[in-house]
Amino acid sequence: MIGRLAGRIDYRGSDHVLIDVKGVGYIVYVSERTMAALPRVGEAAALYTDLLVREDLLQLFGFTTLAEKEWHRLLMGVQGIGAKASMAILGTLGPDGVARAIALGDWGAVKAAPGVGPKIAQRVVNELKGKAPAMMAMGGEAPPVADDGEVIEHVAPVAPRAVRSSSAQSEALSALQNLGYAPGEAASAVAEAAGVNEGAETTVLIREALKRLAPKG
Repeated sequence: MIGRLAGRIDYRGSDHVLIDVKGVGYIVYVSERTMAALPRVGEAAALYTDLLVREDLLQLFGFTTLAEKEWHRLLMGVQGIGAKASMAILGTLGPDGVARAIALGDWGAVKAAPGVGPKIAQRVVNELKGKAPAMMAMGGEAPPVADDGEVIEHVAPVAPRAVRSSSAQSEALSALQNLGYAPGEAASAVAEAAGVNEGAETTVLIREALKRLAPKG
């Protein structure tokens, strides 16, 4: 199983890139969001990958973080969601947006993805709602890349803003669970807080989430 690729981008298509890994070219399909985060042709890049195997087809799908890759795997497990629909959802919402929409039961946000109808969107939310807390706690980290295409440590990831946001949400969720809140209600509160405080730090998310969890009246 090919779990990660690191090399140079030789070609950028509308929905895929060709990555040269030490002389071997791999075609990797990516979402619009991931495509926008990738560097230009000739530059080094790294992607986590998932291999789709069918009788007449082998396709690699690429992701900037492990959280995005895991959401792809979960989405593909929902009846009626294929690779194209999964990539459309992730391209529209991003992994943080998917987690937020599912935690809040917001199937309308999922339906905004091209090719995803209301019934499928509702099924996604209903079947994956129990997975949202663990996925939010997972956070995200992109594989850093050296100039020669090798994965190394201590280099800025492909999409640092998205990683910081995901990390803040995971830390806030963990803090709320340590305070005794149930995973589901904590995830919903953090998702709501993140939705109106884009890019907020952990302390801000915790404070805003606690406001939503406070008894009413």
